[in-house]
Amino acid sequence: MGRIRALSAVDRRSLNSEILVLIERGLECDRPEASRPGTIPDAATQLELWRHLCGAWQDERSGAEIAADIRAHRTPGRAVEL
Repeated sequence: MGRIRALSAVDRRSLNSEILVLIERGLECDRPEASRPGTIPDAATQLELWRHLCGAWQDERSGAEIAADIRAHRTPGRAVEL
């Protein structure tokens, strides 16, 4: 997690954004034709990509513990006036 946090700081992204970028880059290696910049994969390709990821996360913590950890490590957003 430390490397991802460092990358997010260097790239000036939130931790969540950095994780999404890393996932997208990883998927480009698996499916370069579906990940060209400016293209959106069709529904069947998106479904296949999600199925590939499904069950890939391995953690001994419960879902509630993982969600609490994610919330605890969020970076504050910018101030917004409504």
